[in-house]
Amino acid sequence: MFFSSSVVWALVCVFLWYFVGAHIVASMGYPPLAEEQQPVGAAFFVTPTNFLFYLYFILCAAVFCGFWHVISKSNPWIAWSVWGSAFIVFITYFGVQIDVAVNVWRRPFFDLLQNALGGKPGVTDGDFYGLLWAFTQLGLVGVAVSVISSFFLSHYLFRWRWAMNNFYMSKWEKLRHIEGASQRVQEDTMRFATNLEGLGVSLIGSVMTLIVFLPILLELSKYVTDLPIIGAIPYSLVWLALIWSVFGTFLLALFGIKLPGLNFRNQRVEAAYRKELVYGEDREDRAQPPTVTELFSNVRRNYFRMYFHYAYFNVARYSYGQLDAIFLYFVLVPTFVAHKITLGIWQQIATAFGQVSNSFQYLVSSWTTIIELLSIHKRLKAFEAAIYDEPLPPIDQRYLEREAGVIHADG
Repeated sequence: MFFSSSVVWALVCVFLWYFVGAHIVASMGYPPLAEEQQPVGAAFFVTPTNFLFYLYFILCAAVFCGFWHVISKSNPWIAWSVWGSAFIVFITYFGVQIDVAVNVWRRPFFDLLQNALGGKPGVTDGDFYGLLWAFTQLGLVGVAVSVISSFFLSHYLFRWRWAMNNFYMSKWEKLRHIEGASQRVQEDTMRFATNLEGLGVSLIGSVMTLIVFLPILLELSKYVTDLPIIGAIPYSLVWLALIWSVFGTFLLALFGIKLPGLNFRNQRVEAAYRKELVYGEDREDRAQPPTVTELFSNVRRNYFRMYFHYAYFNVARYSYGQLDAIFLYFVLVPTFVAHKITLGIWQQIATAFGQVSNSFQYLVSSWTTIIELLSIHKRLKAFEAAIYDEPLPPIDQRYLEREAGVIHADG
């Protein structure tokens, strides 16, 4: 409910800002600045429009977090789970704002560089030093935000693991019969938290990047009026980023459909092999060569199966990555030849397109981590089923039946 309501509330807040709040801010005498009018350097963050949006963000977060604080006041993790989540969203958004500020800086700097290399008069050392100082300001802000974000996220995710550990251990009597129970409590909760650090923050960052960079890409699309084969289409850069990214996502999802189950089974055979070796440390009748050989053959068989499926998955992944590196150059050839953009505008288009395309490609870039997280989720779902006296997932039921000597027709 918390995450579902947070998505709904975020959509409501975004809608209100773009269709109501932005107009109110403009009526106060602070209309949105055009791309070429944005201040360069740290001054970008304190423009009236940006400052008022920060206040709006804090107000919306306070309303949402205050509601959940009242609803879940008995939860001992309320400060981290609710208010901490809001802080992560805000600092992730601010990180995206730094990317926007750097993109604003690119146009004047690379246009100046183009003029200097082309021998145009009027270019001085001071012009370059001034823009380099502006970039240094952005770099200092970026370093501070990255350090704070990394430190806070580390504590946030460890506390998530801490909460899971406490919850599972309080139900240990129901869980101890599950295959690899100790591993699931110790290792899977750790890996779950670690993977979420990458996937969760990347997802928030991708959404924030789309919200911030899509209007920029829409504005820059006016320079790209002709595409190869297709010809002229409105908002060309946005459509290209969307179609290309959706194609990559479906391509990798199709080629990687078997991998989550294989990763899940791999954790199982590794756990069985490790468990027998641990027993063998204390008992002479355990970890005998025939048993160990059979268990390791299961490990070997599953790894070889994974290597085969990862082979064709990697063909798709790396081929898409190579094509992605030249895709934007290919579609902008008519624009280059027609001399419609400067070097500075090209840098802004490349950055904005890359940001939007990478956001749309969230599943593409995160697919291997998602596969691992899905396999961990499968293992932890067995815990949830045992806690609430629900039927175990089929793969766990079959494991217990095999342990009890029940043999199915398919083995």
